[in-house]
Amino acid sequence: MHLWISNSTYHPLLRFPVKSEAQVQEIRVCTNRTCRRQGSMQTFHTLTALTPPDISVKPCGCLGRCGAGPNVALLPDGQIVGHCRTAAEAAELVVGLWYGGGIGDASSKSKASLDALAMRMRAEALIDEADFCEAERLLSQALDLKPVGGIHILYKQRSVARLAMHNYTGALEDATQSLKLAPNYAEIDPSIRRSKSFKIRMAKLEEKLATVNTPHDSNSQL
Repeated sequence: MHLWISNSTYHPLLRFPVKSEAQVQEIRVCTNRTCRRQGSMQTFHTLTALTPPDISVKPCGCLGRCGAGPNVALLPDGQIVGHCRTAAEAAELVVGLWYGGGIGDASSKSKASLDALAMRMRAEALIDEADFCEAERLLSQALDLKPVGGIHILYKQRSVARLAMHNYTGALEDATQSLKLAPNYAEIDPSIRRSKSFKIRMAKLEEKLATVNTPHDSNSQL
């Protein structure tokens, strides 16, 4: 069953109607009883994971049209998306709204984004199990897939793994990249800067830079 959107025209990137010029600022997912039974929580979690970081995704009450659920509202236009009941359909919606390309490209991007999300979830479990090396590998693979969304979370989680592996430079680079992509997402893990090893490493780096930047006395070269 394909998605549909009310009061819209056909979007060339999707197999369902949607305004191609829509400027979505917020997404609301109905988590009322009927839509919840139809899979709206999976829709909500997938949209939260893949939607660009500056777009808010929130649960909400009944949007009507319960027989066509799970229903999603695109704000501020108020378009209602129906039949968004699987992770694949939620990813298709995100890709269609924010990714440029043909239908074939959009389908491929949707699959890659879901694969990256699955890798991230597995990596997060591995971090909890203290298997940081494997977690870093999975997160790097997920980044290589170039998903449509959630990239800032991938960098943030890889920063956590690299910090635990004492790769302080890599951890700081990833945390910085995460903040660059999503300034309001999360702060750099303060333990990176509090770490004694990190402070020693930075002190040595600053010492080397000071040596390089110090002008040489011409008399000392005679």
